[in-house]
Amino acid sequence: MNAVINYLRENKEQYLQGLFDYIRIPSISSLPERREDMYRTANFLKQWLLKAGADKAEVYPTKGNPVAYAEKIIDPAKPTVLIYGHYDVMPVDPLSLWETEPFEPVIRDRKIFARGADDDKGQVFIQLAVFDAMVKTGFLPCNVKFMIEGEEEIGSPSLSLFCEENKEMLKADIFLISDTAMISKDVSSITVGLRGLCYMEVEVTGPDHDLHSGLFGGAVANPANELAKIIAKLTDEKNRICIPGFYDDVLEVSKEERAEMAKAPFNLEKYKKQLDINEVCGEEGYTTPERTGIRPTLDVNGIWGGYIGEGSKTVLPSKATAKISMRLVPNQDYEKIAVLFEKYIREITPPYVKVKVTAMHGGYPYVSPIDIPAYKAAVKAIEKTFGVLPVPFHSGGSIPIVSTFEKVIGVKSILMGFGLETDATHSPNENFDLDIFYKGMETVAWFYHYFTE
Repeated sequence: MNAVINYLRENKEQYLQGLFDYIRIPSISSLPERREDMYRTANFLKQWLLKAGADKAEVYPTKGNPVAYAEKIIDPAKPTVLIYGHYDVMPVDPLSLWETEPFEPVIRDRKIFARGADDDKGQVFIQLAVFDAMVKTGFLPCNVKFMIEGEEEIGSPSLSLFCEENKEMLKADIFLISDTAMISKDVSSITVGLRGLCYMEVEVTGPDHDLHSGLFGGAVANPANELAKIIAKLTDEKNRICIPGFYDDVLEVSKEERAEMAKAPFNLEKYKKQLDINEVCGEEGYTTPERTGIRPTLDVNGIWGGYIGEGSKTVLPSKATAKISMRLVPNQDYEKIAVLFEKYIREITPPYVKVKVTAMHGGYPYVSPIDIPAYKAAVKAIEKTFGVLPVPFHSGGSIPIVSTFEKVIGVKSILMGFGLETDATHSPNENFDLDIFYKGMETVAWFYHYFTE
């Protein structure tokens, strides 16, 4: 293993420049005009993996964006690790809040600033670098496969079918995923739970065109006003979700498990200071870590309608729209929740406006086992490089496709991520700690060692 670790250290600048080249391709999956960039990124991965020593690397088309797949089979009798990640990134809006160009990575205060620096290009590149180093030094101890998709940020709509059609090719002993976060730089952790997701859009329509608010205000329903009232009825004063049946299938976590979760370090005052807020807010009766890890939530992700430009324009808007996401916990089914959501929205919408409810995408929650060899290998690897035992951690985020891997391919996943809550993923000035980037490489290398030991 010393040869692998030394190789990673000696070539860390080369890997950093490789990551920069990867980041520079603006692979925003939600923008149709970036379609060509999605193929450019997938081909970048194909070429990089072939150069690193993959026996086979291909770009597979899907109904949406392509999947970059590669493999190196050193011995069919040996274990196989499949690396999953995504190359697509979130939009960069609002651009004015970025301190530097989002697709031109820079290093400031020992952090890499760029869109995708953490989520998920930086974390994927950790896996690429380790594969390269192990092949180049002749210490690759098992078979390795890569499946890197381009639609995770829009719910992975094409990947389930890809998995169904390629079950044999994707056979593995474990899926290793670096697309999650640690509790902090000083408190390492392994994500053992992901929340599911149900993402909806609600459009409220009044008149067939914008109206003069002086001539028609007070006589014709204002869709923006009515949408605000609808949203207000989605949660109560205790921040409980009001949709009938929403909590029916929620897996209630025992007092014993909540007590174990409470052992993880959490400083409420530091949390508030980092976010520049006076107080936290959430479901009554639960702590902040519990609210983000083991409880379902409902949030408005975007809302618009009428005039939002400079100055004033006194209109009564024809339409108002909101995008609303619900994070789900074990036993909740996002398709069932979508039906309940639409039914409730229609019930509370007044007759003087029309409403359109669209299910955008979703995914199931996932709980990772902690008694399998791969998890134990991850624990030993993190303890080796970070110097402390990692804490099992329930993440508030979602990776919709992870539950599919188990249902379709029959393979468990280990969520060994290296992000930090300060990395501003999905926000302007996304960043990735440079020291964590390098330490992550060594951690993954040790994972292979302990997993195959």
